[in-house]
Amino acid sequence: MNIDIRESGGEVGQAVDFALRSGETVHILHPEQIITYRGPSDGRSDRLMNVKGMYRKKKLIQADLSGPCEFTAALPPGFAVKAVELREGSDLLYDFRNIFFYSSGIEMQARILHIKNMLITKDAVKMKFSGAGTIGLLTEGAVYEAELRQSEPLYVDARSLVAYPENAKLELTVYGNTLASQHMNYQWKMTGSGTVLFHAGPKGSRLQKEMDQDHIFKRILREVIPFGGVIIK
Repeated sequence: MNIDIRESGGEVGQAVDFALRSGETVHILHPEQIITYRGPSDGRSDRLMNVKGMYRKKKLIQADLSGPCEFTAALPPGFAVKAVELREGSDLLYDFRNIFFYSSGIEMQARILHIKNMLITKDAVKMKFSGAGTIGLLTEGAVYEAELRQSEPLYVDARSLVAYPENAKLELTVYGNTLASQHMNYQWKMTGSGTVLFHAGPKGSRLQKEMDQDHIFKRILREVIPFGGVIIK
């Protein structure tokens, strides 16, 4: 399977080209993003997903495309795809929302989260892949990785976490002094061994807004002027 990610900048969006040889299959979890297709008319087969019954009410559909064929998937502005090569023995757990595609030779299984974490993160399951092949991650911004340590915890914004080792120890928390902890999203406090994947996009729009000169000026006035929060909108 050949995958070509077309780079683009600004607010144009992005396109991903797939070329499958005979005998190859790829599973697309966002089939509505496919905009062109070249190949036999029976080379695509859509079906309802059944992830341990967890998502049956949402009626999620995946498209199975078999080679030989070529097709292109479009991504909206702000999103990017990262192809990850999966090898035997990988124990990473992925956020279901970040899975764009996976190739043949890979099996997907659900891992149910603890009830406490479900209530806070509003997420019920993580996905684990076994086998060897390629996984496509759909993220808001570029994907980065960091190594876990057994003795020194790594704090990762819960909205940015893409994947982490199944053996990792996780705890939802905040850090810093009182003011810091009151002005941050929940963090995953993580220890263990292996690599964590996270993406850098969720806070971009807020940062861009806060970098606006007019916004900063008004924010300062609201802080220093008595009743500024009421007078200045």
